[in-house]
Amino acid sequence: MPLNHVRKSPDFFVAQIPLRSPSEKVGGLFHFGRMLDKIRLHAKGELPSDYHANLGKGFDEKCVKFLRVNYNQLVERVKQGSTDDKILQWCFDNGRRPNEDDIYVWNEFMRKRGWNDEVSETLQRRKAEAGMADRSDIQTAFQFIDADEGRLPKPG
Repeated sequence: MPLNHVRKSPDFFVAQIPLRSPSEKVGGLFHFGRMLDKIRLHAKGELPSDYHANLGKGFDEKCVKFLRVNYNQLVERVKQGSTDDKILQWCFDNGRRPNEDDIYVWNEFMRKRGWNDEVSETLQRRKAEAGMADRSDIQTAFQFIDADEGRLPKPG
């Protein structure tokens, strides 16, 4: 879920739209599988309109820049069908294959977005808009997305 969106009904959303958590890895990379989920759902006309404005932006944009592939070309590749791993291999073949250290840095960077960085203010505002301002367990964008989509239950 983009940080510029507030979901009103996370339980309904999770039951109806199969989007992975940004924390789920494909080929060792955070967010890649979620990006593919959004592309596939959008191609089938099943992605909620709330997500459309941010397709290829935000975390998606960071991911394709990291892999040095063009987002629109990736969309076309995904529309051809295939497994996540084969699409990731296409990215490696057409962009770059990050090494183990690069992947570690990417994952740590993504995992901590919103925690004491330039996204922190936006994260706090989105938490307030979503009625989660009191959720001290939500300190990163990934945690907000998971909470907003019903994967991170309230503590206690």
